[in-house]
Amino acid sequence: MRNPKWHRDEIILALDLYFKMDSSKMTSSHPDIIELSELLNRLPIHDIRPDEVKFRNPNGVNLKLNNFKAFDPSYSGKGMENFGKLDKKVFQEFESDTDRLHKIANRLREVSKDLELANQLYMISEDKEDEQLEVKEGAVIYKLHKYRERDTSIIKKKKEKEFKRLGGLPCEACTFDFYQKYGDLGYKYIECHHRTPLSEFSSQTRTTLNDLALVCSNCHRMLHRKVDTLSVESLKNLLSA
Repeated sequence: MRNPKWHRDEIILALDLYFKMDSSKMTSSHPDIIELSELLNRLPIHDIRPDEVKFRNPNGVNLKLNNFKAFDPSYSGKGMENFGKLDKKVFQEFESDTDRLHKIANRLREVSKDLELANQLYMISEDKEDEQLEVKEGAVIYKLHKYRERDTSIIKKKKEKEFKRLGGLPCEACTFDFYQKYGDLGYKYIECHHRTPLSEFSSQTRTTLNDLALVCSNCHRMLHRKVDTLSVESLKNLLSA
């Protein structure tokens, strides 16, 4: 069996290195390529790797970097021609915005260096709808967002604070109240959404009570459909309109 195809997050890390390196020095023995190989092996995306020895090894990483040459207008030579459509798509997205590329790549590196956190993110499964989302900040940062939303200790504190203040737990976007609708079955039930934009998320992000919004299941799903851009306030305004 073949190893899984390169994920968008992995391509972002490879492209970030590509823009930093002298093209004439791209070899599998280069320290930077070896370092990237090691980082990709820690990235919490692919938990199934049929060929562990070859999975994102220096040879494979070097080939990926040389693939970019095929459609890089600044490269005068000829690159590898067996590149994937996603390689070209990511390249075109970031070729004129390398600052954003570097920022996202740095946050991916931070997560990968934190082995305990990376192991926790492996446990965050992606459902079919998640897989269809095109999250600009990448799957790893999205997993980190979901992981912070599931911190049971701070969620409990948030619910207790709001219940004491309001006497109930209505959705902050649409005001739906599970207890009013379902009686005892819905008592003190509500979901939590992390307000911090994905563009500001990193492994150093620490969640406070003010970072969390209490929302119903439907609104929470809608917020995640546009998780890069849609805020609780924007959704609330959309519903009122």
